Amino acid sequence: MTDAGHSSTPSDDAAGQTGFALGARASESGAEYRVLARKYRPASFDDLIGQEALVRTVSNAFETGRIPQAWILTGVRGVGKTTTARILARALNYELPDGSVSGPSIRMPTLGVHCQAIMESRHIDVLEMDAASHTGVDDVRQINDSVRYAPSSARYKVYIIDEVHMLSTAAFNAFLKTLEEPPEHAKFVFATTEIRKVPVTVLSRCQRFDLKRVDADVLMTHLGNIAKKEGVEVESEALGIVARAAEGSVRDSLSLFDQAIAHAAGVVRAEAVRQMLGLADRTRVIDLFESLARGDIAAAFQEFRDQYDTGADPVVVLSDLAEFVNFVTRVKIVPATADNVAFGETERLRARDFAAKLSMRVLSRMWQMLLKGITEVQGATRPAAAAEMVLVRIAYVADLPTPDEAIRMLDRNGGESPVAAGSAASQRTSGASASSVQSSAARTVSAPRAAAEPAPRPRAVAPMADPADAAPALRLESFAELVALAGEKRDLIVKAALEADMRLVRMEDGRLEVALERSAARTLVNDLARKLEQWTGRRWTVIVSNEPGQPTLRSQALLQKNERERVAEADPRVKDVLARFPGAKVIEVRKLALSPPDADVVPDDLADGSDE
Repeated sequence: MTDAGHSSTPSDDAAGQTGFALGARASESGAEYRVLARKYRPASFDDLIGQEALVRTVSNAFETGRIPQAWILTGVRGVGKTTTARILARALNYELPDGSVSGPSIRMPTLGVHCQAIMESRHIDVLEMDAASHTGVDDVRQINDSVRYAPSSARYKVYIIDEVHMLSTAAFNAFLKTLEEPPEHAKFVFATTEIRKVPVTVLSRCQRFDLKRVDADVLMTHLGNIAKKEGVEVESEALGIVARAAEGSVRDSLSLFDQAIAHAAGVVRAEAVRQMLGLADRTRVIDLFESLARGDIAAAFQEFRDQYDTGADPVVVLSDLAEFVNFVTRVKIVPATADNVAFGETERLRARDFAAKLSMRVLSRMWQMLLKGITEVQGATRPAAAAEMVLVRIAYVADLPTPDEAIRMLDRNGGESPVAAGSAASQRTSGASASSVQSSAARTVSAPRAAAEPAPRPRAVAPMADPADAAPALRLESFAELVALAGEKRDLIVKAALEADMRLVRMEDGRLEVALERSAARTLVNDLARKLEQWTGRRWTVIVSNEPGQPTLRSQALLQKNERERVAEADPRVKDVLARFPGAKVIEVRKLALSPPDADVVPDDLADGSDE
């Protein structure tokens, strides 16, 4: 049988050689347009980008004659698995018309006898099978039957099976014997995106190559070269946006670039690419990040609303914000990351500035909150409102130290309330610009006065004369008043902790000494000191004592409840009711609101209770 590669004329070969600038024959004048992903498909190992380890290994194997019977290529979509398989088939069967090449070769400067047909998937001795649509054992049996016969015209029979993980278990089992001891004239190349789904019995019979994602700067250079060949004028920032959006996939980058050229209808500008991809303006995302980092909720709200009004998707805005947080973190760890040309100059300069000013814990906390917030916004019925609440959380905690930082502040001040240390720190930094981003280590434990809620006025000594203070000074004389104040402020977390996790030792004006239960949160003392300053307008010192202290309020309430139930069960009338209804028991004793005339009728021991 005659191979299609033998029937090509010398003029056809010359035309093909000229057109393979990056691995594909250029379309002839008047021919149908071919997308960039097909037009610039690599045709040799020299054209592969970002896969140096694979090229080196295969090159050494071919030069030393250590060619395996099977390869398996794995990687994400679009990194070149099927293309690499065709290049391997071409290298195995590379042959020039004059017969100067007598064996497999990775050096293929010109098209050989079989090259064109192999790259176009029409060579009779190179069989390509899509395992996604041929999953059964019968398909593998056909391969097992045909592999015994010698190739028609090429040097090797090459079987390329794409998405091999889709084969059934029976099909894999039918492959094992042939794959372990194939004829000398047969080679197998498998490609898959799900390497974990391939049985280990198959993996052990193949040489495995993991095709890695292509770096954004490499993709950017590749797209720039293609733009020159196509005669397209494109901004460098636009190439960077496309390269990052492709996430390491060469095919995706070419498809997006093809779309960007059509969308721009002229010069491909960064703004047009952002609109095409639905991305927010990168500079405005950085401005939003700065507002959040300095705790300016109003500015963050305004910036987000401006972006939303111009058509930005809330999920995309938060995703871009998270991406920038990740970039700043990488710059902080590895400063050379800021030299990556795939990112804009403004982005790189401001990332360096933020990396120098923000601590790693602040960046990590912001990343965690964004990661959780994106999931919330995706499932919300009102995404914009949900995104705003995520921004509120991030901006609020920008003023708070992490727990370990608060503990260090306590240690440095010899047990003094971190509020006092925070006030001193705020005085030292009072001359700084309000728009500058501060490190969390230099921030105070207390929230800004302007953001504090107005404190209640019971037991107020006198209004504060300083207009900068937001609340009048309050005097708390008992632990019960402190719990009641937390309830008035609707701070249920602090109120529950006061009732269940704290045992009062002693309480004075501006000083609280307590013992903690094992269930108490590590940050409870710091949080309580900060809340007390907000609520009372005065500094409080909260100390953890080694003394046992009084029982917790919850324990006292439980004892009182048990005592009321015991008294109720001892009453003869209650005993009579329980006797009439076997299995009944007193589950709650409630206080009745009695009118004055009836109050004298009820006995003292039951005046505060009733039974169920």
